[in-house]
Parts: sequence; C-alpha cells; structure tokens
Amino acid sequence: MTSHGGGFGAQPNMQQLMKQAQKMQQQLEAAQAELALTEVTGTAGGGLVTATMLGSGELTALLIDPKAVDPDDLETLQDLIVAAVRDAARTVGDIAAETMGPLAGGAGLGGLGLPGLPGL
Repeated sequence: MTSHGGGFGAQPNMQQLMKQAQKMQQQLEAAQAELALTEVTGTAGGGLVTATMLGSGELTALLIDPKAVDPDDLETLQDLIVAAVRDAARTVGDIAAETMGPLAGGAGLGGLGLPGLPGL
C-alpha cells in the first residue's frame, strides 16, 4: 500500500487562500477608489470656516464667512482654517477606517506580507 502523505491536502488550501487574498485585494482597491471620490467637509468656529476635502486627501474648497475676517486678528482666522482642514482630514480618516477596516483585517492577510497589501 502506498501512502500519499499529507502534502497533497495542503495544496488546495493554499490555492483557496490565494483566491481569498486576490478577492480581498480587489475589494480593497474598489473601496480605496470609492473613498478617493468621497467628499467630506470639516468646520471650525461654529461654521465660520468650512473645508471640503476628497477622501484622497485633496482639499477642494475652503469657505470663509466674512465675519471671520478681522484684519487686526489674522492669527485667529489662520487657526480656524487649520482647524477646519484638520476636521475634514479626521473625517476622511474615520471613513477610511470604517471602509477599509473590515477589508484590511478581515482574514489577517496583511500579516502574510502579500504583494499589494503593504502595511496592513
């Protein structure tokens, strides 16, 4: 009687793992593309400054209420602008974590060092 050993049983599992990794990579890429086009806003000073940003991190608009403009106090306006942009960036980060989190950590594939999944 000849024994086939345990080596043959491992191959389908590896193929299945690679298929799952490929599927997750496609889902991750689709989620990243969708996130890049998502538009978010951040505000500061009770809405005196509003920053609009894409999920890709690109700042697309900055609205400043005339009430926020005081020629004798530009520092406050500058702080409001920074705060509004940070608020928008934080929202992008929250959306990215919500969108990518399940994909990035779902099957623990990031720990395998698979190509296309760096830093996950």
